[in-house]
Amino acid sequence: MNLQPIRGRARRTGLPALLLGAALLFTSACSGGGSGGGSGAGNGGAAGGAKAGNEASKAVVSVKPDDGSKEVETSGVLKITSTGGKLTTVTVADTKGNAVEGKLAADGTSWEPARHLASATEYKVHAVAKDEAGRESAKDTTFTTLTPKNTFVGHYTPEDGQTVGVGMPVSFNFTRGITNPEAVEKAITVTAEPSVPIEGHWFGNDRLDFRPEKYWAAGTKVTVKIALDGVEGRPGVYGKQTRTVTFTIGRSQVSTVDASEHTMQVVRDGQVIKNIPITAGAPATTTYNGQMVISEKYKVTRMNGATVGFGGEYDISDVPHAMRLSNSGTFVHGNYWAPSSTFGSENVSHGCIGLKDVRGAGDGNQPAAWFFNESLIGDVVVVKNSKDKQIAPDNGLNGWNMDWAEWIK
Repeated sequence: MNLQPIRGRARRTGLPALLLGAALLFTSACSGGGSGGGSGAGNGGAAGGAKAGNEASKAVVSVKPDDGSKEVETSGVLKITSTGGKLTTVTVADTKGNAVEGKLAADGTSWEPARHLASATEYKVHAVAKDEAGRESAKDTTFTTLTPKNTFVGHYTPEDGQTVGVGMPVSFNFTRGITNPEAVEKAITVTAEPSVPIEGHWFGNDRLDFRPEKYWAAGTKVTVKIALDGVEGRPGVYGKQTRTVTFTIGRSQVSTVDASEHTMQVVRDGQVIKNIPITAGAPATTTYNGQMVISEKYKVTRMNGATVGFGGEYDISDVPHAMRLSNSGTFVHGNYWAPSSTFGSENVSHGCIGLKDVRGAGDGNQPAAWFFNESLIGDVVVVKNSKDKQIAPDNGLNGWNMDWAEWIK
């Protein structure tokens, strides 16, 4: 609030009136001075003078860091306090006008930011306090946060604007190991419409996934707000990301592979739309059980056994209609090299789920082509009745294999 000093208005009745006007001007000029409230104290004192006999406000505003400070830490430094009165207004914003959210103490005598500040940013502080008599005191300061020498970012999935399946988590892989996971997780918010509880879970110190308790509902709109700029993820290493990402959950599609029956049943929005003969992992190279999420799609790709621990057992340069289910090399893909009689009757793969196809991926009538075209990244493929263990939750985007109680620990 900007208040102008009160000025006497003398009538033209001679010298006594002029003297009275001068006295009033002198009183107004002095009343704005000694509140101790900083650069805004003059205005506050004038307001106080209008309300309480021209006495200075007893409220004193203090701001840390000091006015003009440079290389200020992004967390734990900014604090605004008042003695002799309560804070009535606190605004902190950068030079672009982006406000910093904060929390006023219950007794009204202190204010702190709700989260970290951005790095290499100039902030302006304006704070006003009022004493018991209603007299105001104000303070305005400026400071600049540090410019980090070491930074990290989080590579995330899914991408902005993407439409994905009901099993798609929000997954971050950080470029540096995080030793302050609470601060990093607090800087990322994931919300959904319709609303549903969403929780984060750390896999080691460089991966953070978010998901609801159950698969997303079809049509859900998900918003991810990334405010990592200025977060100290590990000593001396600060985040350098500020972005909002939105994505949409498409129709619901969950496909169940029965490895012992050599079939895959595709269920969309609660209805069975197709049963497909498959071949799963051979007895010596069985397929993982569990819930797996499609994380990548390739119309044609190379598969080399040496990259997943199988030595030189295979190297196929043109595997058609391949969709990744795990980081360790599990795919559901087209297979043109196995005899047609294999599908639906025998498990012969090195752990993948094979569907009948042709070389070159050029025949859209093949089962593998149909499944590829009808699938989204984020769709779920469940494997059961395989003579193997359940896939690890961090092997791919497969956190659904962890109970909710364990997930939220």
